[in-house]
Amino acid sequence: MAITKHKLATREQWLEARKELLEREKELTRRSDELARQRLELPWVPVDKPYSFETGEGTKTLAQLFEGRSQLLVYHFMFGPDWDEGCPSCTLSADGFDGQMIHLNHRDVTMVSVSRAPLERLDAYKRRMGWEFDWVSSLGSDFNFDFGVSFTGEQRENGVHYNFKPIGDPGIDELPGMSAFALEDGVVYHTYSAFARGGDVLMGIYQLLDRAPKGRNEGGLSFPMEWVRRKDEYDDAASGATT
Repeated sequence: MAITKHKLATREQWLEARKELLEREKELTRRSDELARQRLELPWVPVDKPYSFETGEGTKTLAQLFEGRSQLLVYHFMFGPDWDEGCPSCTLSADGFDGQMIHLNHRDVTMVSVSRAPLERLDAYKRRMGWEFDWVSSLGSDFNFDFGVSFTGEQRENGVHYNFKPIGDPGIDELPGMSAFALEDGVVYHTYSAFARGGDVLMGIYQLLDRAPKGRNEGGLSFPMEWVRRKDEYDDAASGATT
């Protein structure tokens, strides 16, 4: 029988090490709680531009996307106007959206995904993935560009800003992110945005993998999410399953 190369311990030794780690986990939780408090204290910026979105119910303004609630979360889903499919990593995030919606709604929060692809392509991809959440098209609007997730050819040539810093040419016209908005007395306010690793929280699978024995196990890959496939593109050989 093969012997693992990983460090071994008695149950008592494991319990001691686990308690030490628990203290560090508790500290991280406390720091996360404090960050959440500080996040709520960010100033709000009035949104003055009249953005429009194509939805299954016709053209809507940003204020109308709130659907009568006072808070709106927008997932900036990478799906360009000429793309045939949505981004695999954004798809990984979106696989977990549907179950959250009813709970968000009952906390006065609406959540939608926004992409520049035409609505008919978004609807077709939703059907393929078996999703029900609201997904609207910002094609023809400056919304994606103004919120730093879509880039023109000229912007890419001159170097774009993403995740609040210059990054040069990202090599692609679309990048992911999420933004939050508030609606008070008919005025829409931008309250928060996060990009890049700031969106990890939307990928519940990574929270699970971080607690699996091998963690994310991405060390030997060309880039961290190289393993990700759309859920209808996996096969048994690619699962890495062992018997």
